[in-house]
Amino acid sequence: MPSTRTPGRRVAERAPSRLGPGLVVHLARAAWWLAMAAAVGLIAASALEVGPARGDEVAAVLVSTCYTVALAIRTGGRPLVFGGVALLLGGAAVLADLPTVRDGAAVLTAVAAGVLAVMATVPAVRFRAAVGEALLAAVIAGIGAFAVIGYRPQVELDRFDYLSLALAFLLATGLVYRLGAGLYGLGRRGLVVVLLGSVVLAGTLAYAELLRRYGAPDVVDSIVEGVRWVRANLGAVPRPIQVLVGVPALVWGTHMRARRRQGWWVSAFGVAATVSIAGLLVNPATRLAEAGLITAYSLALGLLIGYLIIRIDLAFTAPGGRRGRRAEELTALRPEPGRFQPLL
Repeated sequence: MPSTRTPGRRVAERAPSRLGPGLVVHLARAAWWLAMAAAVGLIAASALEVGPARGDEVAAVLVSTCYTVALAIRTGGRPLVFGGVALLLGGAAVLADLPTVRDGAAVLTAVAAGVLAVMATVPAVRFRAAVGEALLAAVIAGIGAFAVIGYRPQVELDRFDYLSLALAFLLATGLVYRLGAGLYGLGRRGLVVVLLGSVVLAGTLAYAELLRRYGAPDVVDSIVEGVRWVRANLGAVPRPIQVLVGVPALVWGTHMRARRRQGWWVSAFGVAATVSIAGLLVNPATRLAEAGLITAYSLALGLLIGYLIIRIDLAFTAPGGRRGRRAEELTALRPEPGRFQPLL
């Protein structure tokens, strides 16, 4: 077909769009941070009992949506789809004001916050870096916990704790299954670690439940008296599931991930610490200051246990002596995407 252009005349070319993919990403990231800043401001205003009357509910919707988007991006999911679902569910919970919808939104927010707190960590070559990762996970989970109570749920505490922990652990292990190259990448040593962690987690929950239901009155009374004494003198009592499972898993998991990908399987047990922070605030009998002390005490004791586990691990896997440890740290550089990059 002959050309219709006039000879000697140049056809004007369309100017390239200024909204390139990079600019869109930067704008979306800026919008995310602005939404989170607004949510944190509303949470602070609600805690100080100032600001709008329903500011905590708006903050809950913002945090649950932002956390869901961040978790989807971090794990290679579809942020627009999952973020839209979270926004619709949060908006429906606030506008419809139905107890069932509010409770469901609160549970899903606790799960998203707990899993995101673990997935946002990065490998730590040294113990002090692992401490920083555990503290960051606690901060992320703490903001999510305020979003949970922003939905004003009316739930049974035990049911909320068990359901949120079970869902978070299933989601975390499913994601880690992909990150850790499935069961094939687990290895014999990783399998032992996962089985041991599962036994400790199940044993901690089972012991508390059996003691509450079938414990001898004398034993239960002595434990209750001990708890009262600690609370009266220290202001709070640390949670065993955080001390024995969650915090050590965060510390040891990030430390191991700098050396072996099996560390992701250890990190998955960190949801036992991050999800349970929301359970502290959901309990109406726990004051805000007491919840902060419980988390602080649990972190301190859990970090100590994590340090001991790391030392035992290095005693069997790392060369002896100070030079050997320094050489081991220099080679502990297993590549992993940055904190703000997708893992998959």
